[in-house]
Amino acid sequence: MIRLRRYIRVPHRSRVPLTRAALMRRDNYLCAYCGVKADTIDHVIPRSRGGQHVWENCVASCNRCNHRKADRLIEELGWSLRCAPAVPRGAHWRLIGAAHDGDPRWAAYLAETAA
Repeated sequence: MIRLRRYIRVPHRSRVPLTRAALMRRDNYLCAYCGVKADTIDHVIPRSRGGQHVWENCVASCNRCNHRKADRLIEELGWSLRCAPAVPRGAHWRLIGAAHDGDPRWAAYLAETAA
């Protein structure tokens, strides 16, 4: 018989923290506007126009698109997003884009043909 003598509650995060690395991973290191390799983060609704720094308003972007967009809305430019930005959910989201960073010894296991 096993008896629990002490219980330590581990806090559970309800939202994944928004970091540059996590955002790039969510968007698979691709620009949300043109689809090339992303270099930076862009706010869909610019902060200068009241946009917030939240998952639903941030996307990965290449430098070219980020500079062309500047502080304008995508509707003003006639652009569209490749996919709607959302909060990543579940444990599986961390594997998206994992081949681009981390330990190179894992590359063979994270390759597209390995799955």
